Amino acid sequence: MNSVAERVVPKAFVWRRLHSLMGFWLVLFLTLHLVTNSQAALWIGDDGHEFVKIVNVLESLPYLQIVEIFLIGIPILIHGILGIKYALSAKHNASGGRGKKPRLSYGRNRAFNWQRYASWIILIGIVVHVVQMRFLDFPKDVVFENKEQYLVRLSFDPGLYTLSQRLWVSLYPAEEILDMQVPKEVDFQSLFQDATDQEEYSALHKSRARDLQEEQEYRNWVIALKQFDLAPTELVAAAPSPGKAMLLSVRNTFKSFFWSIFYSVFVIATCFHAFNGLWTFLITWGALLSMRSQKSMIPVCISAIFILSFLGLAAIWGSYWVNLRY
Repeated sequence: MNSVAERVVPKAFVWRRLHSLMGFWLVLFLTLHLVTNSQAALWIGDDGHEFVKIVNVLESLPYLQIVEIFLIGIPILIHGILGIKYALSAKHNASGGRGKKPRLSYGRNRAFNWQRYASWIILIGIVVHVVQMRFLDFPKDVVFENKEQYLVRLSFDPGLYTLSQRLWVSLYPAEEILDMQVPKEVDFQSLFQDATDQEEYSALHKSRARDLQEEQEYRNWVIALKQFDLAPTELVAAAPSPGKAMLLSVRNTFKSFFWSIFYSVFVIATCFHAFNGLWTFLITWGALLSMRSQKSMIPVCISAIFILSFLGLAAIWGSYWVNLRY
């Protein structure tokens, strides 16, 4: 009879399977993410309507931050930490060697090397992407005139004149914001004290409460605008929905040739890593057992790499340079 120790599943096996499962989940997320982003550019002339609609739906989900942490953040963290460990311990044999070790220049050996190289590009890309899009350039929401507004920093270009009108977005240049004065703090306490002894509805107190609330909203509005440390060539856009604010933020990022190149490399590396990893996932979990099925799946994964890369590159090069320039 086997001992208990012999029946225990090795920890290395468990970690490998967890790494694989998290990778598969992230392939699904990547597909959704790139399909969504491509809507900012693919439908020429609709001003990113589909992108705005999808983002508004996603941003309206309850407990969105918790969902993002558990369904996106934690899988990326687990897959990333384990991936770094495996990348550091991986032995490449598709090139080099100089006679000291075997050199096997087969397609799968080269793909193994590229998978590890791509992982380092993805690591840098994710850190930059999260810091930029989720913190530095993420829209700030503030209530003004009894409506929620979403504020984003933009660099000026003439196309914003017409685009802002079509999107119902207001633009506030740096000079205008600098001239704004922050009103004094609103004293709601005095109103509450006056109304404490009243037992009936008062139209006068309602009117005063409305005025005070409008004053407080305007004060919060000015403070929110002044929180942006703008250069003379920058401005703040106030959008009526998070989707429109994010559309403008995406457009603004890809006005930069540097960021367009950076994200292009990031997208291509991520798509290759995802679907090359998917091929390995299907073998690891027993979906592709025969050599024939494994070979037949390779063109499917290659096609997926090209399709998803196209969607990602469309968002990068099409959102400003084609669809939303004017």
